[in-house]
Amino acid sequence: MSKFDPYEHLKIIKNKDGTLTRLMVLPQIPSTGDGDLLPGQTVASKDVTLDTTKNTWLRIFRPAKIPSNNNKITKLPLVIYFHAGGWINFQVSDALNHETMNKLSNEVPAIAVAVNFRLAPETKLPGQYNDALDTLNWVKQQSQDPNGDPWIQQYADFSKVYLYGTSCGANIVLHTALKILDQDTSPLTIAGIILCQPLIGGKKRTRSELKLAADTLFPLPVIDLLWELALPNGTDRDHRYCNPLADEYVKEKMGRLGRCLVIGFGGDPLIDRQQEFVQMLVMKGVVVEARFDDVGFHGIEMVDPRRANAILSFVKEFVV
Repeated sequence: MSKFDPYEHLKIIKNKDGTLTRLMVLPQIPSTGDGDLLPGQTVASKDVTLDTTKNTWLRIFRPAKIPSNNNKITKLPLVIYFHAGGWINFQVSDALNHETMNKLSNEVPAIAVAVNFRLAPETKLPGQYNDALDTLNWVKQQSQDPNGDPWIQQYADFSKVYLYGTSCGANIVLHTALKILDQDTSPLTIAGIILCQPLIGGKKRTRSELKLAADTLFPLPVIDLLWELALPNGTDRDHRYCNPLADEYVKEKMGRLGRCLVIGFGGDPLIDRQQEFVQMLVMKGVVVEARFDDVGFHGIEMVDPRRANAILSFVKEFVV
């Protein structure tokens, strides 16, 4: 029997200089731009540079028809989204991520800002958290600048800002939400955070990790490798970036988080950690809505449109 190779599983090659060659090529969708929309187009999208030195950028989505009340534009919730990809893969222009945000913007409806953050191992943590803070600061600047981005200026309700992430994106949301507890975000109000299948870990194996160690999609050697590629050099999986429950200061801080929605699936090796995380939040008095389904696996929404729709309906209920 051939030895399992997590690099092969992830379709990556590690180069001598520590960078990755990514062999997975995904279909891309360009943004529509803010010109005239095609007939039947429900959402407009455009790309905005976040930081040229870091090569980070944002894709902003807005419904083609902005609801109005007595001819006055109705302001929409602002959802800042961080995609999945195990720290090492994907971007917001990938067809799946683009369509996910398209649907969210149309159906919630909301202004969605999808963040094309830097990937590991070329950028180790906390670089991705810094990209998230850059995004929040950018949105804050647009909200205060009379010449700010018109989509953000005219259509976003700054009292209803949500941070939403999937897998490693949910990890980014958690650590960003903790970071900004001690910062003045006004005029932005973080109305809630959405953690879909949060990627958290630890050195000691949980029962679900051992039971699903050879999971076909997300086996333990792959999870271990992703953390090895993303965590700062010299740290291990009990570092707070990976295992927030192992750090007493972080746990105390988590008690100050606002509304949370946590989504998970029983076939995810991380399910025990996610449920323990929710229990800890509840014990701290945090308002948590937990949506756990016994059936399903990590990343199921990428292959099962019904589950993707179910996740969207949870998000919509939470935001509206």
